Amino acid sequence: MQAWYAFLTGPALWATFIIFLGGLVIRLTFLYGLSRERDRVFYNHMDWTWGLKSILHWLIPWGSASMRLQPVFSFVFIVFHVGLLAVPLFLSAHNILWDRAFGVSLWSMSDAWADALTMVVLACGVFLLIRRLVRPEVRILTTAWDYTLLGLTLTPFVTGFLAYHQWGPYEWLMILHVLSAEVLLVLIPFTKLGHMVLFFFTRAFIGFEMGARRGARAW
Repeated sequence: MQAWYAFLTGPALWATFIIFLGGLVIRLTFLYGLSRERDRVFYNHMDWTWGLKSILHWLIPWGSASMRLQPVFSFVFIVFHVGLLAVPLFLSAHNILWDRAFGVSLWSMSDAWADALTMVVLACGVFLLIRRLVRPEVRILTTAWDYTLLGLTLTPFVTGFLAYHQWGPYEWLMILHVLSAEVLLVLIPFTKLGHMVLFFFTRAFIGFEMGARRGARAW
């Protein structure tokens, strides 16, 4: 069991980050080349003032008309994404791994805060699942893979929470926790989860089109 954990937090961790970063670079390079070929008109009116405005108004809570029309969903969506980033990056146990593997250590939140934020993320995940099931306009666009991705996104939080509280077989939970997190990182460049990076490019391009070309807001 210890050998598996050592492998997952050693060579497998390095391989995961290589695939994660390399996959993002390859996907961005491919999409950039595709856009230069098929959407050259965008590059004729690039205006980073409009592009940055578009990005910022979709990053600021309720900064866009779409968010204001769905305030509850927007709140859950924002909190969910904050938790998805904050817990993996700033959990003290993770920072020990960052330091051991890469010689980098970030600010660490307390275990109590991480515990509470994990529960918030799980609650938000349940909300998003129920929304996909009960809202017809969302359900009709949802595939089995979408449910799978949501489950994979929540698995590291569930297993980490159970392992921290030692509810269940600790060693198996830790292996599943690390393995599920690495699988998730590997999938990000090749699935819809890639929006964590592609978001900035799509919002900028919409800003170019709506603002620089049409003189209209994109938010």
